[in-house]
Amino acid sequence: MASKSGRPNILLITCDQWRGDCLSAAGHPVVKTPNADALAAEGVLFRRHYGGAAPCSPARACLYTGLYQMNNRVCRNGTPLDARHGNIALAARALGYDPTLFGYTDVSLDPRLLSPGDPRLRTYEGVLPGFTVRQFLPEHQKPWLSWLRAQGIDVSAGHPDIHRPVGEPSDPVSNAPPVYSQDQTPTAFLAGEFIRWLGEQERGAPWFAHLSFISPHPPFIVPGPYNTMYDPADGPAFRRAGRWQAEAESHPYLAYDLDCRMRQNFRPGAEGRVRDWGEDNIRAIRAIYYGMISEVDAQLGRLWQALKAATAWDETVIALTSDHAEMMGEHFMLGKGGFFDGSYHIPLIIRDPRLGHATGGKVDCFSEAVDILPTLLDLLGEDPPPHLDGRSLKPFLEGGAPRDWRDAARWEFDFRSVADGEAERHFGIGSRQCNLAVIRSNDFKYVHFGGGLPPLLFDLARDPGELTNVANDPAYLAVRLQFAERLLAWRAEHLDQSLALAELTEDGVVGYVNRQ
Repeated sequence: MASKSGRPNILLITCDQWRGDCLSAAGHPVVKTPNADALAAEGVLFRRHYGGAAPCSPARACLYTGLYQMNNRVCRNGTPLDARHGNIALAARALGYDPTLFGYTDVSLDPRLLSPGDPRLRTYEGVLPGFTVRQFLPEHQKPWLSWLRAQGIDVSAGHPDIHRPVGEPSDPVSNAPPVYSQDQTPTAFLAGEFIRWLGEQERGAPWFAHLSFISPHPPFIVPGPYNTMYDPADGPAFRRAGRWQAEAESHPYLAYDLDCRMRQNFRPGAEGRVRDWGEDNIRAIRAIYYGMISEVDAQLGRLWQALKAATAWDETVIALTSDHAEMMGEHFMLGKGGFFDGSYHIPLIIRDPRLGHATGGKVDCFSEAVDILPTLLDLLGEDPPPHLDGRSLKPFLEGGAPRDWRDAARWEFDFRSVADGEAERHFGIGSRQCNLAVIRSNDFKYVHFGGGLPPLLFDLARDPGELTNVANDPAYLAVRLQFAERLLAWRAEHLDQSLALAELTEDGVVGYVNRQ
């Protein structure tokens, strides 16, 4: 399927809540991901890739816009994305593609552009501007449920109860399967819709598709054979203190966070808080989570097969990543948010069949979600707009590395609650103060909080589990100051540059003007 324009096809795949260490290509001792590994063998695996924010909407805003949260300002699920920002779909459309969505983007639209009664103002599950929607699959999953009904599956339970284990309680945790089979999962549904669409594409006309899979996002359940593929006894030890109370006592934010994580968000019908669910239950959930990753990987294999059958494999740039990660038992938590690596370290594999210099390469430099947009633009022969916070990863795909590449990853988390003010009341601070920012180097992690909450500093060389805060240890005061200054410098450098990189002179505009 050679492109008439000379440009490749683009396939951007996101798998929601996939941990960056849960790839066999990345050396995980238990999880097996042969199809993701096959992509890595023909592309490049970025082993230190980090999301820019959490939960879904803030994380995706970073990925789609190439801007840090401080600039895109999507703080929570439901925070509108300012329409002035460009994004990955609009950029592709400007190059002549028809960016096509399978799944969801979790974008709250700018209310200033909509009438007050517009139903799109009642959901955070809007579609990123620029995308043509081929198959939408929001949280209620009604299109998938209709598809299941047509196959004779009883879907009267609806979402999320369709994801309960058949004949088993949700608590204690059972690995019993749901009513649907391995060929009927939401992942299989979306993969099938993409494959059908792929068969409709005109030969030689380049396309841009975004598959946004929900798995391995909760509810944590998976059909056979994946529900019994992994033994709960297997897997690395959980990085956490001896008891959850010790975690809560270590910092006021952790006490609040541990109190907010409820079991029902991960297993429909379960009651109580995650923090005291018990080792056996968390290990059972982790085995199911591993199975969900393998289920997604099997569907990736279907995609690779379909691309090859359509003679599109060698004409398609593929980027496989996630929006954010999953704590999965670390620090007595499930889910995402906060500041721990477990929530932000995500997979990234990029394969460009035109670039064979680094085939099978593994990059240990820090990369970030904001790098995806400039990378894809660079691979399409376009100069990324200089106001973007991310940088192109193309040099790594060519087997090299820029000399001035970043030596740390940074991310942000905003825990404001504008609608009900829960966090604001708890901490006695304003919405603008409910935030934290992280800088994470090889050896240290520094976490700065708004609202007067105390900072955190972890010596990762000695404490990879992030268990001991040394911010107030006299021996580390110089390190704490250094990282606080680095974080401040980072923010000063990256504050919105849309027009700051242009200047009006007697000769007209000098520099760059953002025209989107």
